[in-house]
Amino acid sequence: MDDDRKIKRLGDTTATVSRTRLRTEPVRSLARPSPATVATGTALDESLRRMRAGHGDALLIIANGRLAGILTERDVLTRVLGQAVDQRQPVDDFMTAAPETLRADASLLEAMRAMERGNYRNVPVVDDDGALVGLLRQLDVLEYIAEAFPQEILNLPPRPHQLMEAPEGA
Repeated sequence: MDDDRKIKRLGDTTATVSRTRLRTEPVRSLARPSPATVATGTALDESLRRMRAGHGDALLIIANGRLAGILTERDVLTRVLGQAVDQRQPVDDFMTAAPETLRADASLLEAMRAMERGNYRNVPVVDDDGALVGLLRQLDVLEYIAEAFPQEILNLPPRPHQLMEAPEGA
């Protein structure tokens, strides 16, 4: 039987990713290259439809080919839900204008620091000219770390501050 499935073995990823590379990996390689976007002036209801179609991730608002703003779950929770909002209003009224961005060549370490400092779950990634390259999500960072260091992740005790009373397994 001919099986084309790739079998992932422990060490396949860890052998290629060092701890140094984890700190220096450019965010361009982790960011989603085609995030959900709408143009400025798009109605809120259409923007929310696009956001849902993009699996609820942040929605990037574009004006004249440049990033003008971001609409996040937090924006929807604090500015839309429970408010008397006309769904035909432009998304511009609810977005966070001129959001913090990361350069495409910024390191993963810089990205994690920016996300922690700003309490961001989604950060737009731009090139040196300010053109949109993608969207970096916390989930992308976590998946990368879990893929890069599966043995370390899988061997963590249930809670990092707890020590196991006895080793598990044989």
